[in-house]
Amino acid sequence: MRRPLVAGNWKMHGTRASVAELIEGLRRQVLPADVDVAVFPSSLHVAQVVDGLADGAVQVGAQDCAAQLEQGALTGELATSQLVDGGCKLVLVGHSERRLILGESDEMVVRKFAAVQAAGLIPVLCLGETREQRESNATLGVVGGQLAAVIDALGVESLVNAVVAYEPVWAIGTGLTATPEQAQEVHAAIRAQVAQLSADVASGLRILYGGSVKAASAAELFGMRDIDGGLVGGASLNADEFGAICRAAGN
Repeated sequence: MRRPLVAGNWKMHGTRASVAELIEGLRRQVLPADVDVAVFPSSLHVAQVVDGLADGAVQVGAQDCAAQLEQGALTGELATSQLVDGGCKLVLVGHSERRLILGESDEMVVRKFAAVQAAGLIPVLCLGETREQRESNATLGVVGGQLAAVIDALGVESLVNAVVAYEPVWAIGTGLTATPEQAQEVHAAIRAQVAQLSADVASGLRILYGGSVKAASAAELFGMRDIDGGLVGGASLNADEFGAICRAAGN
């Protein structure tokens, strides 16, 4: 039985004051004991969030990392060894905003995925298609290709200590959400692709759905057979809304 995970990606949001309020709101939430919960603040606020949530069950992750373990001369980047030292447990890898806006290639995503795992952290590998790709019926090919880049380079066993998040680009921050059936179709295809190489890895792989997830839609989404939780964007900036999404995963 796969243990659900609900993760909140705060993206480029927050001040010390607003983050303190959000931490306090999260501390007030009654979170289900059978659901893993994580938040991904901006790098500037990781230490504040790690300290603020230290005595609770919410894990803290980083939104990105350098493609190398070692600290060194790479201005503006964070080595995975620094993220470990800072208290992070997970790292987002290959988010569509980094792929599409900042030009990260599949090769770079693979390097970051490997660096995250080498540091003992858990990579959350983000996959997703644009609206144009969906409308041209290319969704499964695009998502499958992004996944294959990691599997081909690092092996299917690399997914044992990893999480996959399917986030259709057209549903991120737009208010649009894939129907539960649309999301399930892609999640099932991801699991089937992995199962062709290892049924055991596929059965244990947690695959999250992301893309304008709200408390009102969470229960139906999480009720799908191959959806194991959510990667939540804007709704994770509201502690009560995020708590309700977490509770939906527990139900």
